[in-house]
Amino acid sequence: MRGLLPFYRGLCTPSSRQARRKAGTVGSRSNSKPQPQPRFGLLFDIDGVLVRGKQPIPAAKKAFEKLVDSQGQFVVPVVFVTNAGNCLRQTKADQLAHILGVPITQDQVILSHSPLRMFKKFHDKCVLVSGQGPVLEIAKNVGFNNVVSVDMLRESFPLMDMVDHNRRPKLPSNPVGNLPKVEAVILFGEPIRWETNLQLIVDILLTNGNLSSVHQTRKTPHLPLLACNMDLMWMAEAHSPRFGHGTFLVCLENIYKKITGEDLKYEALMGKPSELTYHFAEYLIRSQALQRQWELPVTSLYAIGDNLMTDIYGANLYNRYLEERVARKNPKAVAQMASAGAGSSAAVPREEEGDNLWESELALPSATSCKSVLVCTGVYNPNVEVPPDASHCIKETVFHGHRDFRFDPALVEPDHIVQDVAEAVERIFEQEKFGRQ
Repeated sequence: MRGLLPFYRGLCTPSSRQARRKAGTVGSRSNSKPQPQPRFGLLFDIDGVLVRGKQPIPAAKKAFEKLVDSQGQFVVPVVFVTNAGNCLRQTKADQLAHILGVPITQDQVILSHSPLRMFKKFHDKCVLVSGQGPVLEIAKNVGFNNVVSVDMLRESFPLMDMVDHNRRPKLPSNPVGNLPKVEAVILFGEPIRWETNLQLIVDILLTNGNLSSVHQTRKTPHLPLLACNMDLMWMAEAHSPRFGHGTFLVCLENIYKKITGEDLKYEALMGKPSELTYHFAEYLIRSQALQRQWELPVTSLYAIGDNLMTDIYGANLYNRYLEERVARKNPKAVAQMASAGAGSSAAVPREEEGDNLWESELALPSATSCKSVLVCTGVYNPNVEVPPDASHCIKETVFHGHRDFRFDPALVEPDHIVQDVAEAVERIFEQEKFGRQ
């Protein structure tokens, strides 16, 4: 557990710590009997599970009435894991508290960009950020100290953005200002003016961060690129899903390849279904249990979502990682895996080296499983089946996951399918034999 407390203290704000003190801990003075200590934690997606756009899904309040006691405390550790990234964690926590009618702190919220705080090697570099909302404030909030926005680039190089004729300079102009050379690009979420962001991001990549120079088309590695939120589509108030940041990434990847003949490379992909996001969520679940002084380790996670290609894929991918960790601790399991692979070393997971980014920052997980629960109130359409054969039309028509994630039918098979989030919580409580006193 080395590094757990110092890193957690860095995440917790004074306001959230005060909120916890007001809420109290297990065993605080009360006339009621002590609540049972949970051995599981819940990971909630937001859009399509708790809300549709700004409208709450009716089952959400019913579910959270079961999750909060009379003192306003959660009876199990809860984290909200969303691929949204156009606001600060505190803003999202306040929105959820208003919608659900329960107290929620920012330390219970993971946005798609939250894991960026672990990429410390980029925090002092000059980074270009793309997205909408308070992108400069978001970048500084997760640790970046030298940030440039697409709007700042456009103002300094007015001749670069030429698609919209009404925004072209009326008179000939030269570059203004002296922006530092960009050293990395961070993609928070879908921007408002896609043509402007696509043009200037490609310009930055092809000039190695210096828009005063011409495009370099020779085959050299481009600047580090970190992307958050790979959702191709998401569910709002409309009857059908809407474009997400994943659609913007598809545009960027294809434009870059068309111009250069090379694939766009990512330093990191964050947000669901990335394992990194689930490591971060598991860490926050552990931290809540620590704050509440629950002594039993949280060994089971349940991820509740509406999207097969993000929520279910990500939960199952993380569950696979957790099962491999358990297998590495069990010599018999490792021997069986080696036997199944006919002696091939590839069949045996590699030894734990502890040098992964999340493991060095977050400590090793206490969870041994992550079960996926699919609800039918969002993106998922229960009338459409996923073909079992990955060779038939998966990538073009069914697999909406990111280009860099391989389709595996097993990873989009939920452990449970329920109508809504209230039924999901009910099913999980039954599964865990967990009841409030």
